[in-house]
Amino acid sequence: MKFTRAKALKGEITVPGDKSISHRAVMFGALAQGTTEVEGFLPGADCLSTIDCFRRMDISIEEQGTDRLLIHGKGLHGLKKPADILDTGNSGTTTRLISGILSGQSFETTLTGDASIQKRPMGRIIEPLSLMGASIESLNGNGCAPLRIEGHPLHGIRYTTKVASAQVKSAILLAGLYGDCPTSVTEPALSRNHTELMLNSFGARVQVDGTTATIEPEPRLIGQKVLVPGDISSAAYFLAAGCITLDSELMIRNVGINPTRDGILRVCKMMGADVTILPIDSQTDELMADLLVKTSDLQGCIIEGELIPALIDEIPIIAVMACFAKGTTVIRDAAELKVKESNRIDVMVENLSAMGAHITATDDGMIIEGGYPLHSTVIDSHLDHRIAMSFAIAGLNADGETEILGAECVDISYPEFYEDLKHLGII
Repeated sequence: MKFTRAKALKGEITVPGDKSISHRAVMFGALAQGTTEVEGFLPGADCLSTIDCFRRMDISIEEQGTDRLLIHGKGLHGLKKPADILDTGNSGTTTRLISGILSGQSFETTLTGDASIQKRPMGRIIEPLSLMGASIESLNGNGCAPLRIEGHPLHGIRYTTKVASAQVKSAILLAGLYGDCPTSVTEPALSRNHTELMLNSFGARVQVDGTTATIEPEPRLIGQKVLVPGDISSAAYFLAAGCITLDSELMIRNVGINPTRDGILRVCKMMGADVTILPIDSQTDELMADLLVKTSDLQGCIIEGELIPALIDEIPIIAVMACFAKGTTVIRDAAELKVKESNRIDVMVENLSAMGAHITATDDGMIIEGGYPLHSTVIDSHLDHRIAMSFAIAGLNADGETEILGAECVDISYPEFYEDLKHLGII
């Protein structure tokens, strides 16, 4: 894809359904008794990998249109041994969460994914799941997929994670469904809590005390109707574009603003962005709002500490915003970026530097001196969807023609991304 400077950004869009919630709706619906109806499902490649894995374990999932599913669950013990290897594609969420579920089954499974997944650290789930009694082997001996998982009767544990990760927390809690006593997970900071909220809505018993979540074993999960809000991680690209593109005013409809995910909104406030949050009645446990964003005079800020888990996926586009802010933006405590679909610290610094930004990598983040004009270059996305979308927005605010290699990787989380840009008349 190629991008040139946009003259304005005006209009209204609805971003696709939340990826994290879409994954969980499929998984929990499969483990529930009865039918789960999902509206607003994200039909991105990652979530389709989750559907495929559960279909291979004999779960019937009907796709009704582009964003509605009917999942015919079979209860906690209704999954069947797949005839072949389960392929999670590019999805870390699928890989880690399904490992927790597979740990409590009565069969053996092999789990793999694409080249990116086979480099991402799985030791962080192998350790606690093994402590619970599961047998998990990294077949290449490097702590990564492919994984062979032999399910066993599991023991409840109390576990403290080294990083604030919803994927790690969720893997342990899902294994805890099959435990012989309660399982507790304590994090250094609170990560996104979609698992806790949705499991309780399905009939599980999850209690939260500060950064500790405790689940009771063997609940009777019952199929539910799940309304998936718009993904704030996807909305972030348009929030940024509205802020940094001249003569812009944009309404983003029906966005999930869960307090464990709203870090991008807090950063917008810290930077002085003209963003108005218009709450709407979601009639679910997930908070939702319409977001009105206008061209803004941004200021640099410091982003660190407990704020990081609430915006870890948005840091690439925040780095782009920082290039257009006055003063210095410092991002700390974000070493987790090194083990995402790409090393997002190195990739952002390399590509933004090539565009003329004054940006420096640190061990756990980056330092960005704002106010230096960006110019075109060729961007290697490293097949990382969040890199590709971030540089699409950067290209719309740079001189010349910016080309993004591997631009099709946006299909992982936002298949209609380029169409939505066209709808707004800026490409």
